[in-house]
Amino acid sequence: MYSAARKAVKLIPTYNSLPVRTLSPWWLAGLTLAMTSGSVGAAAQSLPSEPIVFGDGRVTIGAEVTGTFACTNSATSTSEVCSDDTGYFNYSDYQHSTLRMLRVDVSTAVKATERLSVLAEVRSEDGERVRPYALYVRLKPWSERAFDIQAGRVPPTFGAFARRTYPSDNLLIGYPLAYQYLTSLRPDALPANADELLRMQGRGWRSSFSVGNAAGDKGLPIASAFRWDTGVQVHGAIRIVDAALSVTTGSLANPLVGDDNGGKQIAGRVSVRPLPGLLLGVSASHSPYLTRAVTRAAGVESENRNYTQTAFGADVEYSRDYYLVRFETIVSDWRLPLVAAPSIRLPLRATSTLVEGRYKIRPGLYAAARLDHLGFSEITGTTRTSTWDAPVTRYEIGGGYSILRNVLLKGSFQYNSRPAGRTQKLKLGALQLVFWF
Repeated sequence: MYSAARKAVKLIPTYNSLPVRTLSPWWLAGLTLAMTSGSVGAAAQSLPSEPIVFGDGRVTIGAEVTGTFACTNSATSTSEVCSDDTGYFNYSDYQHSTLRMLRVDVSTAVKATERLSVLAEVRSEDGERVRPYALYVRLKPWSERAFDIQAGRVPPTFGAFARRTYPSDNLLIGYPLAYQYLTSLRPDALPANADELLRMQGRGWRSSFSVGNAAGDKGLPIASAFRWDTGVQVHGAIRIVDAALSVTTGSLANPLVGDDNGGKQIAGRVSVRPLPGLLLGVSASHSPYLTRAVTRAAGVESENRNYTQTAFGADVEYSRDYYLVRFETIVSDWRLPLVAAPSIRLPLRATSTLVEGRYKIRPGLYAAARLDHLGFSEITGTTRTSTWDAPVTRYEIGGGYSILRNVLLKGSFQYNSRPAGRTQKLKLGALQLVFWF
């Protein structure tokens, strides 16, 4: 496994040398042209199309390389013809836009025995250092049953989109709001009162509060699509029912490798396929999410495990002929200490709802659309009553074309709106090229 992992990591630097921070529309257009032109297209046919397998089938290596570029003409950025997401609608933190990124994933599976496997994945974004994304062992106690136990940095248990976070699986280019958009809440800092929280509406990309870590930093999404949690997961399937249960270190919004509050997350999901093409699923999770340091600063360290994130989700998928339709909704409640007046009405609730669909126009070509909304409960400050964060609505339409079986070009137009924040309305056009094997 050690030598296989080293080979997997060595695949990455050849892509990281690209000047990602200065990507222009011509970079993606030029690469697309090269892939589709006559003589160079023949060379593209020689790209690997299947995972690399060796060691008598015991070691498998796969990879996915994604280049994404988005452009907007924003009223807040008059100096640039093609500017970035000035409202941070699509950022995963203050530095990284999910719509302007070169990402490389390399995964390895080592089959130690007939019942025990080791799986790992490393990732690099925008030419930065390689980071571990997944590392876990999978045990199948009974070869004839659909049952396994996974331990380590394990795949997500909660939600439907969590199983489709790879660009090759995502119908569009943007991420659903529940899995990407940053609220103003943080695990290491707290608002002293309702007024502080209201001042951070639409500022989740760099929020700041007076209790705990006072430095500005990213807030929490409802569920993170960019990190996996660490712990144990049990999964099994019987006929039309599939179920999973996990106990992990972090929370739904903030997966961790090392514990920072002494609590554990319990998450579960059950799905059923009652008819061909129809999938129904429900999910739940519960965990403390505040760090020891911030509850100590608030004077409630002994009650740390009372400050939790509790989430419930439901999802539906139906496919038939050329159509695919999906629906997912998540309700998340956060509890935090009441430090000073005016106090915050608890729990703080966020509710996300999305509907998306795809239509296959012809082999290799499809059109897709997504309607997404993220809403928040109300709190009352000194001078006003408002939602604790700015509600967001996102529309995205686009499609994809398979240049090769494992080379996909996607394009989309995205519209975002909210009543507060640095930028309240934003339109974006995006292109994405995905290659995998």
